[in-house]
Amino acid sequence: MTHPHLPRILLPPTTTTTFFFFFFFHLLLIRPSPCLADAPGGVGIGPGGGPRGLMILPLFHHSRPRPGNGFFAGGLRHLHGSEEAAPRPNARMWLHDDLLLNGYYTTRLWIGTPPQKFALIVDTGSTVTYVPCSSCDQCGDHQDPKFQPDLSSTYQPVKCNIDCTCDNDRVQCVYERQYAEMSSSSGILGEDVVSFGNVSDLQPQRAVFGCENVETGDLYSQHADGIMGLGRGDLSIVDQLVEKGVISDSFSLCYGGMEIGGGAMVLGGISPPSDMVFTNSDAGRSPYYNIDLKEIHVAGKKLPLNPSVFDGKHGTVLDSGTTYAYLPEAAFAAFKDSIMSELQSLKQIPGPDPIYKDICFSGAVSDVSKLGESFPTVDMVFENGQKLSLSPENYLFRHSKVRGAYCLGIFQNGKDPTTLLGGIIVRNTLVMYDREQSQIGFWKTNCSELWERLHLPVALPTSPSSSDGQTSDNNPLPSPAPTHPVDLDIPGIQIGQITFEMSLSISLSKIQPHMTELAESIAHDLNFNASQVHLLSATAKGNESLLKWAILPVASSDVILNTTAMDIIARLAEHRVQLPDTFGNYQFIEWHIEPPTSRTWWQRHFLAVALTAMFILAVLLSSLGVWFIWRKRQQSITAYKPVDTVVPEQELQPL
Repeated sequence: MTHPHLPRILLPPTTTTTFFFFFFFHLLLIRPSPCLADAPGGVGIGPGGGPRGLMILPLFHHSRPRPGNGFFAGGLRHLHGSEEAAPRPNARMWLHDDLLLNGYYTTRLWIGTPPQKFALIVDTGSTVTYVPCSSCDQCGDHQDPKFQPDLSSTYQPVKCNIDCTCDNDRVQCVYERQYAEMSSSSGILGEDVVSFGNVSDLQPQRAVFGCENVETGDLYSQHADGIMGLGRGDLSIVDQLVEKGVISDSFSLCYGGMEIGGGAMVLGGISPPSDMVFTNSDAGRSPYYNIDLKEIHVAGKKLPLNPSVFDGKHGTVLDSGTTYAYLPEAAFAAFKDSIMSELQSLKQIPGPDPIYKDICFSGAVSDVSKLGESFPTVDMVFENGQKLSLSPENYLFRHSKVRGAYCLGIFQNGKDPTTLLGGIIVRNTLVMYDREQSQIGFWKTNCSELWERLHLPVALPTSPSSSDGQTSDNNPLPSPAPTHPVDLDIPGIQIGQITFEMSLSISLSKIQPHMTELAESIAHDLNFNASQVHLLSATAKGNESLLKWAILPVASSDVILNTTAMDIIARLAEHRVQLPDTFGNYQFIEWHIEPPTSRTWWQRHFLAVALTAMFILAVLLSSLGVWFIWRKRQQSITAYKPVDTVVPEQELQPL
């Protein structure tokens, strides 16, 4: 198996020579990886010793949409002209999961009428969006049910045409993606309404996507449903929306920081912050999103490297589907030596996984916000002289077995001269892929509250439904979602519980007999156990009800993980909890995060003390019972009998 944090290399289905070229290239690129673990999502063990996400996504060659294409007739010429002055909407969407735990980030996309929900991995190195199809017998067990075309009134298969690969019967278009690590995805191409969630002001749009019939390898075992392709190409969701003229030719990704996870993304243009750092990205230089990296500085000192070292093969590639960063051999050697010279006060220790020769250090602080006291700042300098400063969280990952120890998240890229920058480099950084201006921008920020920091209003929710805005009886328009800011980026934050209030359109007297069913329904949609959902209060408001709930940690823990909390909040904010019709319409009012309550020694050890006491009591009762029985027997033997009592004759015993 390949290194689980390098991108898959897509193989053209009909080119055998290209297959072996990419396969050989990939073997040079990788370092060995261990087998899959049995954890959800198909993860393995890698640097850090914890789960290592295996859904590593493809970098592959593609072309820009062509005029007269069977999918998009007309090309992109309409983008250049007076229309550009008119602002276009954009799709603002949350990111979920965690880069180092899962190996990827996902967003939510709704397909069909009524909409069917999917968790898709965002990948700038892939140009097709695909989900498992209901007809797929060779698809894994993923996060959501498979797409059912028969249940969507707006679904249409893409018929065979000159610009696509057709099935054997030449009836409809098909797609196939093969990877050098021997995973693959193939299926048919379909077209349907795609919706972008309740915080987006972009209305649902028709788009072409892949409906999987076969998936193998890591694609089969991953927890996420599929892939959302953000690369340049005919089937890219970005290109399709740009071609329709509904968004400008730009998108942005913002990954959460260490221990935070989650993040946000925008399909379409946004006004760049005044201090955003830009670098040129020449689409003709390579088929990937590249940047003009010229220098790397460690603690303000330039590495002794020729700038051409970062321009080998595909140049310096930025890829959201890759977890870590990989430098050419000479660049990595210089970077490692410089880092080592700056960390003489720290002790170098073995990595958490003996399979890899990770470079790790102990003796640093555990507080992420204070890592700068132990580790130097690293600067990436671009051709235009602007630089992106990387804090330690942008090139380190935690050692999973030693507290206060960290390992380098930058590795040597084998013998390949390409510089590959994965998601770790841009944690807590807004990355703007401005394709129209051929540039990429970087802005250090808190990704968990991106909308507030960009001063973007959160739009009222739109129903993920058909493009005409109508809703069906089975899919009523959801109530407005709360706009409470998601503020979780507090170093060392611990979440003891999440509370939220909801208003129901039926009276409290009708709800009370079914409160257990309501709690179970909420727990199911939040992926929690019913025992973790508690009703705090219930208030009648005329013919409506106001309920306050608490989400508590599992019994074995005092806290809720930050990534789990952000996922819960996103589900509440995006109105993705679906209650049975018997509870009427509902609206989430607000939510709050509360730290763990400080517990006394007695509270922390109550269970152990109680079990010990019960054991001692059981022993005492048993002992008392044995003594009581023995005593009764002794009394029966030596009991006093009056002289006139008739007793059975006994054998005489010698004195």
